[in-house]
Amino acid sequence: MLELAGLSRRYGDVVALDDLSLAVMPGRLFGLLGPNGAGKSTAMKIVFGLVRADQGEVRWGGHLVGQAERERFGYLPEERGLYPKMKVRGQLAYFGQLHGLPRDAAVAATDAWLDRLGVAERAGDPVDSLSLGNQQRVQLAAALVHDPDLLVLDEPFSGLDPVAVDALAGVLAERAAAGTTVIFSSHQLDLVEDLCEVVAVVDQGRLVLSGAVADLKRAAGRRVLRVLVEGVDDGWARDIHGVAVAGRDHHGTRLDLDPTVDPMAVMARAASAGRVVDFALELPRLSQLFREAVQTHRPAAEPVGR
Repeated sequence: MLELAGLSRRYGDVVALDDLSLAVMPGRLFGLLGPNGAGKSTAMKIVFGLVRADQGEVRWGGHLVGQAERERFGYLPEERGLYPKMKVRGQLAYFGQLHGLPRDAAVAATDAWLDRLGVAERAGDPVDSLSLGNQQRVQLAAALVHDPDLLVLDEPFSGLDPVAVDALAGVLAERAAAGTTVIFSSHQLDLVEDLCEVVAVVDQGRLVLSGAVADLKRAAGRRVLRVLVEGVDDGWARDIHGVAVAGRDHHGTRLDLDPTVDPMAVMARAASAGRVVDFALELPRLSQLFREAVQTHRPAAEPVGR
């Protein structure tokens, strides 16, 4: 288990982390979320000793993290961390050896991961000749080549096409199922919701929401009804007690329902307004819970994404 205990870090007048504490259990995909500048990357860099915390500790298995533990960690930074002129295969084998693998084992692992991630045909090319998406695949292979016990990925889906996203998601789920502790950050909240069992939301260096995704959605105490009424706007829903119009798009009108509201009564109202061609009753999306947590944490006049 990875534990961040009371981490604080300042850069001059800027507070990057403010007494941040969280725990990441093995065998689960853990999403670390937050607006730009929330402190996510700083927390990850502290885990790897790239930034020193002003206060607090990082523990692995109940013990303070040191160099020996970090050799068993895998890290994908948001900024590209590869040697641009070095060839892909030699570079990954070199990284494997830095993490303690014998050369033959490092080469074998390199070839296996390049094949798994779909870039084996570029093994002899320098990194800077690859597309940004393929560079991201190589960077992921560098984080995985030594079969780490902890995998920390900062925006791993950045620059990937949908096929590559699916492939990476499969790799992360596989690693977690094998017992690896996996933590990653992403602004693609719908993807996080589909992948992660547990999330933490950080804003201005503080933890503002955490828990199992399913529990957080149920604890919100409301449901979302999406209704598409043919040829009709959302005026039919605007005067229903306990119902708030949350938005409208080509999928229909999204309605926030108070716990006491009967969804069937709302559907009857929709049917009286026109022909209902599609509908769905859902719990709130993670993206909605994220926005509410950040907005609640900040002063009323301060927007999200500052």
